[in-house]
Amino acid sequence: MDGADEKMSVDTVVLDMRDFVDSFDALVIAAGRNDRQVRAIAEEVERRIRLATSLNPMRVEGWGSAQWIALDYGDVIVHVFDEETREYYDLEHLWSAAPTFRSAAQR
Repeated sequence: MDGADEKMSVDTVVLDMRDFVDSFDALVIAAGRNDRQVRAIAEEVERRIRLATSLNPMRVEGWGSAQWIALDYGDVIVHVFDEETREYYDLEHLWSAAPTFRSAAQR
C-alpha cells in the first residue's frame, strides 16, 4: 500500500479474500485521479514489489487506456483504477463480506 500512497492514491484498500476464493489471497484496490496518476501508482507498486521481493507481475493488463490497470502477482492481485471506473465496478461492494484493511495514510 505504501507504493500507492506514495503516488497519492485515492482510498487504497486491501481485501482479504482467503475465505472466498482459492485462486488468490488478497485484492489491493487503489485509484488515481487521471490516467497519468493511475500509471504512476501502478509503476510505483511494481517498483516496490520488485525491490522487496525480486518479483515481477505474472500478468499485467490495462496500460493502454489506464482506466484500470491490473497487476497479477499470483496470491495478490493489484487493481489501480481511475476514480470513475472504480466507482462503476465497485469491487469493494462486490466483495463486501471480505475483511477490509485501509491505508493508515488515508484514515
